[in-house]
Amino acid sequence: MTTFIGFYQDIGPALTLLVLLTFLLAGAVKGVIGLGLPTIAMGLLGLAMAPAQAAALLIVPSALTNLWQLANGGHLLALLRRLWPMLATIFLGTVLGSAWLGISSGAWAAHALGGALLVYALYGLYLPSVQLKPGREVWLGPLCGLLTGLVTAATGVFVIPAVPYLQSLGLSREEMIQALGLSFSVSTLALAIGLAAQGALGGQALGASLLVLAPALLGLLLGQRLRQRISAALFKRCFFIGLALLGAQLLLNG
Repeated sequence: MTTFIGFYQDIGPALTLLVLLTFLLAGAVKGVIGLGLPTIAMGLLGLAMAPAQAAALLIVPSALTNLWQLANGGHLLALLRRLWPMLATIFLGTVLGSAWLGISSGAWAAHALGGALLVYALYGLYLPSVQLKPGREVWLGPLCGLLTGLVTAATGVFVIPAVPYLQSLGLSREEMIQALGLSFSVSTLALAIGLAAQGALGGQALGASLLVLAPALLGLLLGQRLRQRISAALFKRCFFIGLALLGAQLLLNG
């Protein structure tokens, strides 16, 4: 039990409450729009703790919610055949990037996290979706995977440029949700390996991550119910505006 609660004893009740509320909110966002759990978690927790600590906390809830997401839809084998080059380079880029850059390798990590969040928010708010031309997927997929891996290794954020790339493939809604779950699952696994190699994912960190699974799943269920009652477009716009503010704060102040 000490392993599970030791982290929270160290950070105190106020920061523990912030962690629990953050994962409740992050799970709710994911329930509404199908993504955002690690992005919200890294953005909010990055204001109060080192990015490596925040990244370690999201490993268990991110892994299980993404597995849940990719398990539904019936397109898994087809997506694996189509996306495996990108998935392979995501894994490779994250593991190698963790050894080269390392999310815990310096104070610059918080500024890098802020920059990644801001870029993703501006993309979501202002850049139109594009359709990838036939033939370009062969080389662009692995390139986007490698870049996503490097960004993940440096910031703990999985979305740039993987999400814009997946959105350019013309997938159906069900395929897109499953593809996101697949991409994020690979990123989470590779990030966990990278953090463990840096000594940032020991037994205490895993125990702390396991305990935030409950608020993340509760938020996910609430978000899925909320999705039926609100405008997904309006919610997504508010999400990106909030993300831009978070990113700007981290980028400027670290």
